[in-house]
Amino acid sequence: MSAVRVEALLDEGLGNQAYLVDLGDGRGLALDPTLDLRSLDAAAARTGLRVAFAAETHLHADFLSGAVRLSRRDGARAIGSAAGARDFDHLAMVDGDEVDLGGLTLRGWATPGHTDEHMSYLLLDGDRPVVVFTGGSLIVGAAARTDLMGADLTEPLARAQFRSLRRLAELPDDTLVYPTHGAGSFCSAPPGADRTSTMGRERATNPLLRIGDEDTFVDALLSSLGSYPPYFARLGELNRRGPEDPGPADLAALSVADVVMMRREGAEVVDVRPTDDYAAGHLAGSVAIPLRDVFATWLGWLLPDPRIPVIVVRNPDQDPEEIVWQARKVGYRIAGELVGGVAAWAEDGGAILTTRVIDPADVDPATVVDVRQRAEFATGHLPGASNVELGQLTAPGAVSLPEGPLVAMCGHGERATSGASMLERAGRSDVAVLPGGPGDWAAATGRATEASA
Repeated sequence: MSAVRVEALLDEGLGNQAYLVDLGDGRGLALDPTLDLRSLDAAAARTGLRVAFAAETHLHADFLSGAVRLSRRDGARAIGSAAGARDFDHLAMVDGDEVDLGGLTLRGWATPGHTDEHMSYLLLDGDRPVVVFTGGSLIVGAAARTDLMGADLTEPLARAQFRSLRRLAELPDDTLVYPTHGAGSFCSAPPGADRTSTMGRERATNPLLRIGDEDTFVDALLSSLGSYPPYFARLGELNRRGPEDPGPADLAALSVADVVMMRREGAEVVDVRPTDDYAAGHLAGSVAIPLRDVFATWLGWLLPDPRIPVIVVRNPDQDPEEIVWQARKVGYRIAGELVGGVAAWAEDGGAILTTRVIDPADVDPATVVDVRQRAEFATGHLPGASNVELGQLTAPGAVSLPEGPLVAMCGHGERATSGASMLERAGRSDVAVLPGGPGDWAAATGRATEASA
């Protein structure tokens, strides 16, 4: 194998990987970078590379791309498929086009399926493919979903995905497979620890590559699809136009009076503190989204309108830059933070609510609202629990919930905290949070969980 050096840059929250390729002459090629360039910048500094090219495999629905930002800030040459009709300066490639990278060659392969304009990139050393960057086409153990462009295109794109995967499968066994999407991404289906592979391994183990009939493939791919955040419907077009320069990553200081006025005008308060802090006291009507790797996803899911100003309540030890960048990756801007937090709000006479945190041994399963995804719920849940995905609680009137006290739960407690906040916003006053998952309940009670089809 060639000694080409490729560094994978994992975004745990998005379930995606960007890549930085060392071109051997002090220059680098970035593949599918997000608008948040902090990890890419750190990798470039660590390896002494200047990013000279920034390629996109497709118009991403799950994050804003950093290719335009790299182009404007660093002079990198943006690259994408001509079929994407990107509305910014870039090298528009069609199937088979090549870019001389100075000793290495980048060849574009049209691989529609995940999107209609999807392009994979072969990195060639001479005539030999060393790596294929497959984006949302072939991924480890599966293929990315095909329903993001609308119901009328879902099946045609699944059929295109069938053909694209078989084209990719013709590459040599030792070709490294470097997808963008992986476990944790709502663009892909299967869980799993591995994020890169080889073509030989995928041919031998990927269930979708072992299906020779197109109709059977389509049925298998489409049967694995779950829900996805509403912002997926708009980020592709923002990426086609080219995201705007995000500006400095800081949180404006907002007084209690500022927050009162802004809330009257429609602003939302997002409490990013851990479960115990939120439960001990929070602003009435606030949305709890504990700060962690997946903060961006749930911000975009629970507050569907990015035009509404977002005000943050945080603990002093929570990184404001992380909050801002996570929000920006999915097209949200934070208006600022409440100075002094909950204590300042209470001191000024603002309404403060508390939420019970309940011990697993004290839970009545019939009161439980399990806010995990449907597939998670099916693998094991409390007998008699209701399953309402967290994203569905943005419109609580559209779901059936038990009367009386409710206990929100998930797998660890963070989504349950968000769920409890959404239930409180919908007018439910007797809401508690279970800070663990089904396994914790089973261990505490000695009772068995249930699985469902």
